[in-house]
Amino acid sequence: MPKFDYSLNYAELDLRAHPELYRVGVGEQGVLLVQPYKSEILPHWRFATPEVARESSEAIYGMFLAYLEAGDFVGADMARKFLQMGFTRARRYANHRGGKKYEGPVPEGKKGQSGAHGRPERPRDPEDPVKAESARIFKAKWEEAEANVEYARMKREHRARFG
Repeated sequence: MPKFDYSLNYAELDLRAHPELYRVGVGEQGVLLVQPYKSEILPHWRFATPEVARESSEAIYGMFLAYLEAGDFVGADMARKFLQMGFTRARRYANHRGGKKYEGPVPEGKKGQSGAHGRPERPRDPEDPVKAESARIFKAKWEEAEANVEYARMKREHRARFG
């Protein structure tokens, strides 16, 4: 499976105009880079409480459906990534007070990329039930997006066409 291409200048690249340059990658790769979708979706992304997470995940899922309706696979995939990130970040805060999962700073050259990058994981705190519920809410919407038949078809077509 082709990896997400971190070498592109995403700050100046419009992936709606150039979907051929987009690679799905793994998980949430590129979620905070790909424009114009980052600017469209990020303002709706919140998970502080279950109520906020429900409103956020429903808004982002609505955007996911709108992107599908418009035939915009990149937008739909980015919305899916934001739903996934809502789950993973809420889980991180449920497990680690303050959201800091790893010891030490992110190594140079790895900023903006997810992962431990050789850093040890900090011990888990007692689970925060509020953030755990926010995570469950986002996970349900993420799974709904992943199960969408039209999304799966468009994903296969995008990968077959562009890698």
